[in-house]
Amino acid sequence: MYVGVDCGTQSTKVMVLDPEGERILGEASRPHRLDEGEGGRREQAPADWIAAFCGAFGEAVAKSGVDAGAILALGVSGQQHGLVALDAAGEPVHPAKLWCDTETAPWNVALVERLGGEAGCLEKLGLVLQTGYTASKLAWLREVHPQAYARIATLMLPHDYLNFWLTGERVAEAGDASGTGYFDTRTRRWRHDVLAEIAPELDPGRVLPRLIASREPAGRVRPAVARELGLADDVLVSSGGGDNMLGAIGTGNTRPGLVTLSLGTSGTICAHSPEPVVDNPLVANFCASHGGWLPLVCTMNVTSATTRIRELLGLDLASFGERVAAAPIGAEGVTMLPFFNGERVPMLPEASASLDGLTSVNTTPANLCRAVVEGATLGLRYGLEQFGPLAEGVSEIRLIGGGSRSPVWRQMLADITASRVVCPQVTDAAALGAALQAAWCHRAGAGDGELAELCTRLVHLDESSRADPDPASVAAYDEVHARYRRCLAERHSIT
Repeated sequence: MYVGVDCGTQSTKVMVLDPEGERILGEASRPHRLDEGEGGRREQAPADWIAAFCGAFGEAVAKSGVDAGAILALGVSGQQHGLVALDAAGEPVHPAKLWCDTETAPWNVALVERLGGEAGCLEKLGLVLQTGYTASKLAWLREVHPQAYARIATLMLPHDYLNFWLTGERVAEAGDASGTGYFDTRTRRWRHDVLAEIAPELDPGRVLPRLIASREPAGRVRPAVARELGLADDVLVSSGGGDNMLGAIGTGNTRPGLVTLSLGTSGTICAHSPEPVVDNPLVANFCASHGGWLPLVCTMNVTSATTRIRELLGLDLASFGERVAAAPIGAEGVTMLPFFNGERVPMLPEASASLDGLTSVNTTPANLCRAVVEGATLGLRYGLEQFGPLAEGVSEIRLIGGGSRSPVWRQMLADITASRVVCPQVTDAAALGAALQAAWCHRAGAGDGELAELCTRLVHLDESSRADPDPASVAAYDEVHARYRRCLAERHSIT
């Protein structure tokens, strides 16, 4: 039996997988508190992740009917980019600053300039620094909280921290490290010179975790933790990775031709590539957590945006969905740029949301609901277009995230992107991917269990969720897309 863990923004999920029986035996989750403040501050206490993991683990194992002592390995997925800075005793010097924190936007602008602009970032890192990445968070901590900064002994990401708590080992892997902003995504190495630009007082050889390969274990569960969880001795912990990398594994996206798209708090789009993709600064040239690369585009406002409008109108999910379905394509001329949290793609970290085309006739709850869903989805189309030839060769979009449960949204996405869309049966793809990676890592010594074979057997598609593009709707959405792009050009000079 294998366990997959996904430490996300809103909760930590735990899944118990039986690969021989090809089924999930138990699942559970526990929520996290998100601390929000002025200027885009979004932070969490790492101790909350541990408490959530322990609670969810106990419940998932109980539901599975399996003795915890039968678990062979664990894999951990984590929200990317969060800064977990530890002191010499392994305690956080400050709450973890998250991927969705935009307070550090000015520090990111300054770092990009110091590294030589977009061209300099691409040359040094294989991608362009974004506000969400770890680098600007570290620069912010150095300037705003110098006493906490002075205590730093180790720099980690959320999944690295959970691995550290489980094993006592300070390690990192290329997939999640890709989003730090001080890692070369082409050579899979830390860039000590870039870290020196961000935090000149820190010794890279001391504060950066040891890099391990994706199939290499992070370590074994510490005896004290094993006793607390009821595990046997020497349970293996795989390298783990960022939620996008493990989500790709959990959707079977380990070869070219597929796209994984998440309709979550944010929207993420990724496609496997055997080579680095460094020709577009809006595409993050991340490494995959199974080999190769996983170029990725992230938009900041998806279910976070739809939830704001839904709650503003006092609607539950079912009523919101009914209103989206009731409004026509194009929401009778209402266009929303739903940049409530700023935006990453297009690169508008300080943007705000806007509505265009409102009249006394079309300002209805149904049109507002439709417009926010269309705006979020058109933003995802904008992101998908950034992949260029890689997107043109896509055979299928595999859809995950909370929004994937909506048939209306699935069909809208198929029509807006003119692509086939289908959901995996298991939509908690990052937790499943973590469990699959754990099995792959555990079986490496026996020479079997190649990841592609595991994905073929264990990643099943929900054919009832399939949505094929409707030619008439595709044509109608091309006109809506043109209107969306005009709004981008007029308000933000994005052509």
